Amino acid sequence: MLTSLTEQLLARTDLSNEQVVESVKHITSEEISAEEKAKFLTALANKGESHEELAAFAGELRNRATEVPLDEATRADEILDVCGTGGDGLHTFNISTTVALVCAAAGITVAKHGNRAITSKSGSADVLEALGIPTDLSPTDAALALSKHGFAFLFAPLYHPAFKNIMPARKLCAEAGQRTLFNFLGPLLNPAQPTAQLIGVPRAELTEPMAKVLQNLGIRRGMVVSGRVEDKRMDELSTLGENTIAEFYQDRGFTTSTLNPSDLPLAKATLEDLTGGDADTNAHIIRSILSSEIKGPKREAVLLNAGAALFIASKADSISTGMELAAEVIDSGQASAKLAELSA
Repeated sequence: MLTSLTEQLLARTDLSNEQVVESVKHITSEEISAEEKAKFLTALANKGESHEELAAFAGELRNRATEVPLDEATRADEILDVCGTGGDGLHTFNISTTVALVCAAAGITVAKHGNRAITSKSGSADVLEALGIPTDLSPTDAALALSKHGFAFLFAPLYHPAFKNIMPARKLCAEAGQRTLFNFLGPLLNPAQPTAQLIGVPRAELTEPMAKVLQNLGIRRGMVVSGRVEDKRMDELSTLGENTIAEFYQDRGFTTSTLNPSDLPLAKATLEDLTGGDADTNAHIIRSILSSEIKGPKREAVLLNAGAALFIASKADSISTGMELAAEVIDSGQASAKLAELSA
């Protein structure tokens, strides 16, 4: 059956929702070879995944994820996730993870879904571990942490056990230099099912389709961004160049826009100013930002992205006012206090 679906993709015909469900059953099966799965994933990538297909894959894989048993009070609040797809190759410090901690300190419930490093030196799991924040929470413990502390890290492999049967095929594709839909799916598979989400992507043309995927998944408020850095793109809002943004709100619809950092109170910076290192190096950077010891470009990159996240989570009425709130949270000591609470 997977072979016939691969042939359909080679003919550049999109999969129906029912066929996506069937595809997921096959690629997560132990009975089908990694080679056959890799051919399917390659054919899908070469055809080009429609946003309807991405939403269907994300929905089906989320259905197979281990559920986080949130209580009614937590579920009633806005639940935020902030992450990038990775793959920009710029080796910046962990901006999104820092932003997640700032947002938690601002009183937002943050369910941070992530993994260890794949293309970078330090993934979100690596740097949070270096900060002393638990990265191996069970679903029950994660739900308790969200209720008690307003923050939990959900380590992707613990919540998506079926992925172990997909990894050999992904490795075959990676060895051949072939991307797959899983390059995009990671941020869409948060088992806490956030209501608000800020996602960064490494190509401007991905912002609109990824935002439509979030919309199809039932996210109430979403923003997908891609920032220019010299002649490259980063999977964050950039303080170094123009940003492409796609956003939607259930009550206001879908919009696209650009944001130029020169329109905001940001100092000029270079990519080198935002460069990070291994997990320990990045943990030191994060501690220094949250304790207000760092005042330069790294802090400003966090303020810009935190401003967007606070806006998306309904804590601010614009990115600029969100930036002001983020600065207040850091300078008042709330951010460093939250870090101490989470790492206790």
